[in-house]
Amino acid sequence: MDLTGKTAIVTGGSRGIGRAICLELARLGANIVFSYAGNAAAAEETAKLVEQTGVAARAIQGDVTSADAAKELVEAARELGGVDILVNNAGITRDKLAARMSEDDFDAVIATNLKGAFLMTKAVLRPMMRAKSGAIVNMASVVGIMGNAGQANYAASKAGLIGMTKSIAREVASIGIRVNAVAPGYIETDMTAAMPEAAQQAMCSAIPAARPGKPEDVAHAVAFLVSDEAAYITGQVIAVDGGMAM
Repeated sequence: MDLTGKTAIVTGGSRGIGRAICLELARLGANIVFSYAGNAAAAEETAKLVEQTGVAARAIQGDVTSADAAKELVEAARELGGVDILVNNAGITRDKLAARMSEDDFDAVIATNLKGAFLMTKAVLRPMMRAKSGAIVNMASVVGIMGNAGQANYAASKAGLIGMTKSIAREVASIGIRVNAVAPGYIETDMTAAMPEAAQQAMCSAIPAARPGKPEDVAHAVAFLVSDEAAYITGQVIAVDGGMAM
């Protein structure tokens, strides 16, 4: 796989799965523009690691629920050569049982995980349509396929991403733009490390591969989907979950 000369936008790229995606795409030759919410030190570290691969990096702080922030990322990508790849990775959790979940907790997760991806996708579609090419990957989750107690908001946002992926894929396939989703299972990140130990053990016991995944496992799948090797794949959801959702 070779992404030399292309530019990728990755939302939520400073840590965890987002950082792994930035580094994998950079290793394959793509310039990287990524957003981060507030951890400037982590963003700076990611940018340095990307630049060490020999490509350009731009770290931009912003709120993915803002259309203006989406436009800023697109402009940064244009400055590096174009808008070739988008990975909608930014996401949050606000876990509680539905009976105890506040409207604010529900709205915040939907706004970041689903609306944010929509705004970012809308921002890149025009330049991609002009170029008659592009690849978009939305970060869904096995929770959006299976559901999970205590995550009604998160599951709804990720199931919504899957529906949005398929709908937009149908809209733009004839123009040369591909839209797919990756659905990670239990991946070792800061987010999953914050889960109660009992919940972590329960998730691991449900994985046929008998181990949690690593951010790099997800990054490899994303890299394939945005590469020319996946030129005839669109509207699909690829589970990276060790068999958890099969």
